[in-house]
Parts: sequence; C-alpha cells; structure tokens
Amino acid sequence: MAHQGFDWLCVDMQHGLIDFGDAVTMLQAISTTDVVPLVRVPWNDPAPIMQALDAGAYGVIVPLVSTAEEAARAVAACRYPPDGIRSSGAARGTLYGGHDYAEHANAEIACVVMIETAEALQNLDGILSTPGVDAAYVGPSDLAYALGIEPTGDNADPRHAAAVAAVLAACLRHGVTPGIHTHSAGYSRRYIEDGFQMVMLGADSRFLRTAAAEIASLRDLVPAPATG
Repeated sequence: MAHQGFDWLCVDMQHGLIDFGDAVTMLQAISTTDVVPLVRVPWNDPAPIMQALDAGAYGVIVPLVSTAEEAARAVAACRYPPDGIRSSGAARGTLYGGHDYAEHANAEIACVVMIETAEALQNLDGILSTPGVDAAYVGPSDLAYALGIEPTGDNADPRHAAAVAAVLAACLRHGVTPGIHTHSAGYSRRYIEDGFQMVMLGADSRFLRTAAAEIASLRDLVPAPATG
C-alpha cells in the first residue's frame, strides 16, 4: 500500500482489528517510502496516542471527539511540555524523525479529531477553535447514526450533506484542515471540489474485495463441465 503513490496511510487501530504490535510492523513498512504514516487510535486516551507517536506515527486520528474539552485532551497527548503532557521517550519516533525529533515534534505532529456525533455538531466552533487541533475528519457512517439516518458511507441524504457542509464551513472559519472518509472516487472528487483537503478514499479491505470480485467474475467465461 505504501508503494502505491498515496500521500499518507492510516493504520486503523479503532476498527481495523490491529493491535499495537501489528501497528509497529505496519509503520516500519510505511517508512520504506515517503508516505506520511498516521494512526487512528482506538479512543481519546493519552496512553495509546503517545504509544502511536512513539512508534513513529506522524499524526493521530482521534475518534468521537464531541467537545472542546475532549479536543484539548487529544491535543495535550500529542504535545511535549509546555504545550501538552506527552512523555519524553520517543523510541522509534526518534529513529524515524531524527536525533532532533523532540525539538520539532510539537510543530510537525498532526492532531486530527473526528467529528461524527450529534454533540460534536453542536460544538463545532469550540472543538475547532481549540489550540493545537490541526484537522477535523468526518466519519460519515457514525455521522449518519448521529443524524438518525442510514449509515451508507457515501451518503446522499440532504441532512447528511448539510452536516458535512457545516463541518467544512467551521473548519474554514478556524483555519483547521477539513477531512472526510469516502467510499468512491466520485464522492472524493465532490468533496475535494467543495474544499476538503484531507480525503481518505476506501480501505485496504475494500480494495481487495473489489479486485477479488473482478477476478471471480471470470468464472462466468469458463464453460460448465460436460456431463454424462
């Protein structure tokens, strides 16, 4: 995946059935390229955030951030004192980022908060004005749950579109990079044209299913074996 020309890859420890040991191996693989490694941590907890950064992630995506206080908690775990509470000892992060890693980490590590709850939609300005929040990332399926509509991934429901537009507008107001997950190139193009700057298209499992289905479709070209 890292050799396919992506700008960044996300190791998903929230939904991807990946534990910390798996994540380290994946980050090592990503480091064979210039692709930026991100990790979606399982929860807004300082421990896994700091672990992911020490392992070499250059940004964390923090799920289900609903208030300014929760945003500040995520930021603090990403920053060394005096800007935060991140503990010294970057382990592989130092090997990946260089001997002066700690001197620059606060300015280079991306703290990305996920906007995907009804409460977050009510607190957009508070969340996105939190110092140190670099990007906001819409989780479209959980956002659909928050709106009481079907979680289809790419979603054409006008209520979903309005909520996504509200997140985008709030990001632009506060100078935060707007991001969103998509399931198709069409929706990716649409959101990029709208002004989203961080667009994740699909996932490795979806890519594999698509390729496998294409191969399996060739079965219809093979004649059925003769009988009798």
